[in-house]
Parts: sequence; structure tokens; C-alpha cells
Amino acid sequence: MTNLANVQAAPSPDLLTSGNAMMLFVDHQPQMFFGTGSGDRTSIINATVGLAKAAQLFDVPTVITTVAAESFSGPAMPQLVEVFPDHKLIDRTTMNAWEDPSLVDAVKATGRTKIIISGLWTEVCLVLPVLSALHQGYEVYVVADASGGVTPAAHEHALDRMIRAGAVPVTWVQVLLELQRDWARGETYDGVMDIVKAHAGAYGLGVVYAKHFIGANAAG
Repeated sequence: MTNLANVQAAPSPDLLTSGNAMMLFVDHQPQMFFGTGSGDRTSIINATVGLAKAAQLFDVPTVITTVAAESFSGPAMPQLVEVFPDHKLIDRTTMNAWEDPSLVDAVKATGRTKIIISGLWTEVCLVLPVLSALHQGYEVYVVADASGGVTPAAHEHALDRMIRAGAVPVTWVQVLLELQRDWARGETYDGVMDIVKAHAGAYGLGVVYAKHFIGANAAG
């Protein structure tokens, strides 16, 4: 039994940090969005961009992959590419991104054991690499609101399958705030607030309100 008197203030190793996690964006492309029917597509785009900005702000290694970009699915969404203008995208023919050696090599090159992943469609291009990465010993965090399936049922059943296999469902704001974790972390505070105001809806408006009436140092 743990002696609670000896418990010290220390973060859990389960928490996502800029030092242990990487982000993988899978197939956020026009044709894939056209077929997405599990939720509002504008909301998925917004969540994806918010997540990407979180990765950029906290310097989380990021891999972006597309499928059949030139022959079927179209280019990666420009809002995502704008966040990472210098990234070389990995285009594939495989529906399972984990069956593409270039993609796996790029993930391995980050040296991270936790994969924060989002993608379209949940039931195909997301679930397949998630199951594969879990099998190879990675910890996988699926960003549910930055992902979408063809139908609500397809999205939910795929999430359930991944969770049963050991993946952890998260949301993009949850990831952003978990990376920040301390409002006294001044080097990223303003950046977090900018992302929240731009992409977090009513929460962002709440920040605007608080700063207006309480002052510039109002916490999130």
C-alpha cells in the first residue's frame, strides 16, 4: 500500500508532454472530408488546426501523411499545411499508414513513445494505424474531435474498437491544456491563449471576456 504521507508533487508519466509525444495527422484531405458524415466537417477542420497549432507551439514532433493525393484524395488541407510550411508530407498508397515504411520510419525518427493521432476516416485510415502502432508497443492517443468517419456509427464503433485495444480517446483542447499544464508557464501562455481564442469557441470568448474585465493576466 502506498504511504500517502510520502507522496510528492510530481507529474504522472502517463501525461502528454512535448518531450514524450509526437503528433500524426492522417489523411485530412478534400476527398476524405467529402465523405465524412459523423459530425460537422467545419468543426473537424477547426479542431485539426487547433491541434496542429498546439504541436507547433510546444515543438511537438509532427508527421503529416496523405493517401493518393495526386490520383484521388487531393492535397492535405491548406490550413494544416500553413501551420507546418516546411514539412515534407508523406504520401502513400496504403490505407493503413503503418504499412508504409516511410511513415513508420518518420515516426520512429522522433524517438517518442506516445503518438497523438487524428485522421479521416476513423473506421479505416485511423483505426488501422492505431491498432498497428499499439501492437508495436506505442502508446496511442486518438483525438476524437479532429477525426471523422463516414457515419456517426462508423466513427463511434471505430473509436470503441481502438479503445478496447488500448488507445486513449482525447480532444484537441485536452491535448493543448495538458501540454501547458501550468498557467505560470509564461513562454507558452500567450500562444495557448491565442489558440484558444481562435479555435475553442465559447471557451475562447470566455478568455476574451476575462481579459477585458479582469486584466491581461487572467488565467485560462
